[in-house]
Amino acid sequence: MELKVLEEDKSRLLLQIKGEDHILCNVLKDELWNDKNIKASAFRIKHPLVGIPEILSETNGKEDPRKALINAAKRLEKEFEKCAEIAKKELK
Repeated sequence: MELKVLEEDKSRLLLQIKGEDHILCNVLKDELWNDKNIKASAFRIKHPLVGIPEILSETNGKEDPRKALINAAKRLEKEFEKCAEIAKKELK
């Protein structure tokens, strides 16, 4: 995975996420909406075969959009760890 900042100011961050697809972007977009300071969260892939995903994190100005994205990723990491533990236990 390679991240490239396309746009950034105090309340808006647009990242390009090279090496990923709809799966990560969709989950991350949805998790961003769980942050009370998120005003907009979306992703797009301009061309389905050769496009590089772009994800938007826009806040109400009370939180840095980078911090919101990092926090969303950390929350997802915890959820995936729980899922892995359950799978290990149940799928012996």
